Amino acid sequence: MLEIGLDSRSTAELIQLALAASEEDDDYTKERWHFVGLLQRRGNREVLDRSLALTESISIEERSLGIDILGQLGIPDRTFPDECVTRLIEMLNQEFDPLILRDICIALGHFQDPRSIEPQLKFCLHPDWEVRYGVVSGLSGRDDERAIWGLIRLSADVCPEVRDWATFGLGTLIEVDTPAIREALYQRFLLEDSQDKETAEIYDEALAGLANRKDDRILPQLIAELMSDEVGKLAIQAAEAMADDRLYPALLHLQTWCDSTYLEDALLACNPRSSQQLSS
Repeated sequence: MLEIGLDSRSTAELIQLALAASEEDDDYTKERWHFVGLLQRRGNREVLDRSLALTESISIEERSLGIDILGQLGIPDRTFPDECVTRLIEMLNQEFDPLILRDICIALGHFQDPRSIEPQLKFCLHPDWEVRYGVVSGLSGRDDERAIWGLIRLSADVCPEVRDWATFGLGTLIEVDTPAIREALYQRFLLEDSQDKETAEIYDEALAGLANRKDDRILPQLIAELMSDEVGKLAIQAAEAMADDRLYPALLHLQTWCDSTYLEDALLACNPRSSQQLSS
């Protein structure tokens, strides 16, 4: 098989192959993204121009392909980022199709360009959950106050998948620590059902985010989890992140029956003697 950078097929051929990938085939996504990846890595002016042309097509499939190529054009060394972001923002102000709006927001998330934040915020209340999911993707990983505000709002979304990714974006993908972020995470910690398959991951993400910020409001619940008959690795990792000696007795109890590879690090972090040594 030819190396990606040496593929002899023309840009026009690769675009047609990506468009021809059959959605009825189980490997549709894999096949389509194979050709998208080839085009992205080629990343030259011809690929840019053809992708921009695709985004102006009346065909949803062609516009979607153009967006996907522009989203990571030139990877790993990005090419024409200004042209890509400018066009994607223009599309965000023109499009109505929910899946296209979702794709644009996801593509913008690859750039971390501050110009894209405000245009996405107006979709935080879009009626289609996939658009709101796209906004979460587009805003995540940014320290900008506007992006954080958007994620806080979306962390309380009616759709569990949107809440999950917004909570992950607030709790793990950034290190910013503010009262507003903590409160948003704490609301998810209080309101999400840790025993429900649909919401347990949201609870776990909130727990991780609060532990990373050493918010001791989670201590009673975390101790109860560590003392229970079933303990997940995230609870143990949260204990390590908290590094609070009040968790040490519960971890010692856990040690009597749990052989998790994460337990040793949590015990070391929460050991009162370790805490004293660090403070001295």
